[in-house]
Amino acid sequence: MKQYKQHFIVKAAPQDVYAALTNPEIIFLWTGEKAIMSTTTGSEFEWLGGDICGTNIEFEQDKKIVQEWYFGEGETSVVTIKTHTNKKGTDLEINQTNIPDEAFENISEGWGESIVAAIKELLEE
Repeated sequence: MKQYKQHFIVKAAPQDVYAALTNPEIIFLWTGEKAIMSTTTGSEFEWLGGDICGTNIEFEQDKKIVQEWYFGEGETSVVTIKTHTNKKGTDLEINQTNIPDEAFENISEGWGESIVAAIKELLEE
């Protein structure tokens, strides 16, 4: 199992970045697909047509999201997302633990090239 940790700068306010990760209508804007998402602890979520799904564990409004992502065969990975105010906007901190070795490359590329890039495209107009 592997761990992924990365910081990204998004030229938008932390509350906008947080909303882009928690509001299903805004998630739709950057994914192009219907999302199931709630900020209720213990609720299930689904992004990208079910490619990313799991359970919401913890929320701190505009600052922190903790989720358990599901992989096959009952394996789970914990994702902690934090937003920090930065002079350029938001420092988006991603920390994902317990990533299956065979999924690591796809996960690490997906964060930067798909998820964060799409959020930046939406918010950095």
